[in-house]
Amino acid sequence: MTDVRPFRALRYDPARVSLDRVIAPPYDVVNAEERAFYWARDPHGAIRLELTEDPEAEADADYREVAETIAAWRREGVLRLDETPALYALRQRFTGPDGAPLVREGFFAAVRLEPYERRIVRPHERTLAGPKADRLKLLRATRANLSPIFLLYEDPERALGPLLTERLDEGPAAEARDPAGVEHRLVAIADPEPIARMRAFLADRPVVIADGLHRYETALAYQAEVGRGGGADFVLAYLADAYAPGSLLLPIHRVVREVPAPDDAAWRARLPGWEQKRVPCPDPERIPALLAEHLAPLAADRQAFAADDGSGVLRIFSRPRASEDEIGTRVLHAEVLAGVFGLGEAAVRDGAVAFPKQPLEAAREVRAGRGTVALYLNPLRPADVFRVTAAGEVLPQKSTYFHPKLPTGLCFRLLDEDGG
Repeated sequence: MTDVRPFRALRYDPARVSLDRVIAPPYDVVNAEERAFYWARDPHGAIRLELTEDPEAEADADYREVAETIAAWRREGVLRLDETPALYALRQRFTGPDGAPLVREGFFAAVRLEPYERRIVRPHERTLAGPKADRLKLLRATRANLSPIFLLYEDPERALGPLLTERLDEGPAAEARDPAGVEHRLVAIADPEPIARMRAFLADRPVVIADGLHRYETALAYQAEVGRGGGADFVLAYLADAYAPGSLLLPIHRVVREVPAPDDAAWRARLPGWEQKRVPCPDPERIPALLAEHLAPLAADRQAFAADDGSGVLRIFSRPRASEDEIGTRVLHAEVLAGVFGLGEAAVRDGAVAFPKQPLEAAREVRAGRGTVALYLNPLRPADVFRVTAAGEVLPQKSTYFHPKLPTGLCFRLLDEDGG
């Protein structure tokens, strides 16, 4: 099924730059303040290949200057093309939301583009047209994959895990620590035997796009423009086991922007069959701990969410799962956003709901008057994502958040020179 190939990565020369200072978060999570920070941090920062310095200049950018910058940095030796095609193992050490240390291991590869109808590479959410148009301009100008797609595969028996760990332990490695404190260790795997094992394992399995849907669909659009049979048939991707301990799947919460908060009678009337528990919450800083204590334990066998209207009471709602196949975000959109607040999918798409990733961010939005009710969710399970995509379906927007994000700048892929 999934065709993964080694490629010749274009990488920063650690003798010329500090990798710590040039890597940047993915373009689509960088706000205006962070954009200014990363642009000023280093004159060779990877963000200069992904975003304009001035956000207002983005609409008119044709990104020719990015292609010129890549060529200049190659002439200067700041960027060097690896001589041998390889797969690139990546280890990320980070701290989970509960403060526990975690490790995620996966690898970069050139992955053959497949149309969704073949059910080999599977989307799990819907995408928007605007970001794809911008990324297509960048791909046309550079003929390079500058930030990777994030793909998940199923390996519950850990067939690839020991191989990746062994290679990552051996090195040699390129290492970096980003401003969020995540440690990254990248090791090239050029030996034919482990590459063959990794390719054979993925050849029997589909993959799910965890992050980078816009980039993947942009690559498909570009392939349709230039035709098949060259470097545009593949895309740079990072692949990881969805069931590995460090593959952290977190929830994205909801903030209802304008619809008034229901009172107790309205909650009861609009959510028949749901149980409610009221938890005192005079300090919003306590919300993450209260969610861990009262909401998280319900995830095993119940649908559950918490509602916070800023009144000092956290309401915990739950009901039995109707079936093992029931998906939490679908329930929330149908029974809560639509059933309680009257917000259908069109209203959600039009901005009636905000999607903060952190519960404290959601709590602060409500208390700052930028929302009426924060809705806190438990995370989906990896099995939920694979079950939905296997059926050819997609989840509601902003159903999943895979942490940590993959930085831009560990490796790039040139469509004309990848050697795969």
